[in-house]
Amino acid sequence: MQDKRPTEAELAILGVLWAKGPSTVRAVHGVLEPERGIGYTTVLKLLQIMLDKGLVCRDTSARSHVYEAAIERTSIQDALVSDLRDKAFDGSAASLVMHALSPQRASADDIARVRAWLDALEGTEP
Repeated sequence: MQDKRPTEAELAILGVLWAKGPSTVRAVHGVLEPERGIGYTTVLKLLQIMLDKGLVCRDTSARSHVYEAAIERTSIQDALVSDLRDKAFDGSAASLVMHALSPQRASADDIARVRAWLDALEGTEP
């Protein structure tokens, strides 16, 4: 069975589709080319691969095919974080969170938001 996890390039395309909604290859290329230097045919080929993987769906009713993300951003985030937790942190969510929130990486606002989320999770919201 083919690996359905998106590559870095596929994640960039999904990011465009999540932000802009259904888009043509030209529209996706227009966003990615300036920031990544990616060619039109590369975007087209990646979208075709992503279609085969089930990451996107395609509307062929118009001359220019329109692609749409077939998977929610949160589903991909959950899978990637779980994979990272298992591979890099021996399955420890606490280690992953502590590493992510180390002082060099997390702003005071990020830490406050996580603290509020943990309080709500525990039911001790002020």
